[in-house]
Amino acid sequence: MIFSGQILKMSSQLAEPIQYFLNLNDDLISMNQIFGKELRIKHIGYQCVNCGSDEKIYRMGFCKKCFFESPYASDTIIRPELSTAHLGIAERDLEVEKSIQLVPHVVYLSYTGDVKVGVTRETQVPTRWIDQGATFALPIARTENRYEAGMIEVELKQHIADKTNYKKMLMSEFESDLDLKEFRDKISEYFPKDFKQFASDEEDIVKLDYPYTAPGKVNVFTLDKQPEFTGILKGIKGQYLQFEGDYFINVRGHEGYVIELEIK
Repeated sequence: MIFSGQILKMSSQLAEPIQYFLNLNDDLISMNQIFGKELRIKHIGYQCVNCGSDEKIYRMGFCKKCFFESPYASDTIIRPELSTAHLGIAERDLEVEKSIQLVPHVVYLSYTGDVKVGVTRETQVPTRWIDQGATFALPIARTENRYEAGMIEVELKQHIADKTNYKKMLMSEFESDLDLKEFRDKISEYFPKDFKQFASDEEDIVKLDYPYTAPGKVNVFTLDKQPEFTGILKGIKGQYLQFEGDYFINVRGHEGYVIELEIK
């Protein structure tokens, strides 16, 4: 079977294990069902996720023009503390920014080889944790908008990581005695005083089960350096496809690339 189309991040469904789906031009491919099969991936072009142009992808699935102009690629996507929609101030498009920023957000701790702090819209739980390959996660604050969540994260990330070390995540280095609730209590002193009313003492840690076995090493390839790859699909964690021989590709890192996918 041969499919072709624009890469977007895989959609997922919370289950044991997590179910993954790749959408190529409305062909929805259940990735879990093709474990053990040989795949051939060939890069054949680009399609910006915003304007649809065939210009080379610059970052995050956007062509260069859209990356610097689209509200979906604004600085507040990466740095929520810069949000200004709650003040009625536009960065690029106020109505779009309101729809993203003026909704409930969650500040959380997750374990991805290390404990990290992060921010996501409430509607993106647990998708955000799945996408980053978290083994487990715990909300520590619930806010009314993105700015409030960002200000909490800014303070906490002075003391703990806010980025995922993808190699540690893929190697599944797991501290079995780690308790996120205890970790939350230990860092509570760093919680910004002006935002303490948003703190949450939730007890339910979300545990995530991936269709995946830890590799002996991690060899990540990109379609920029290797425009055609053939390998046997072994598993998935986060947005990484795992192939026989400990080879990995980050699907989300290739958003906007157009590929030909052959399932043998």
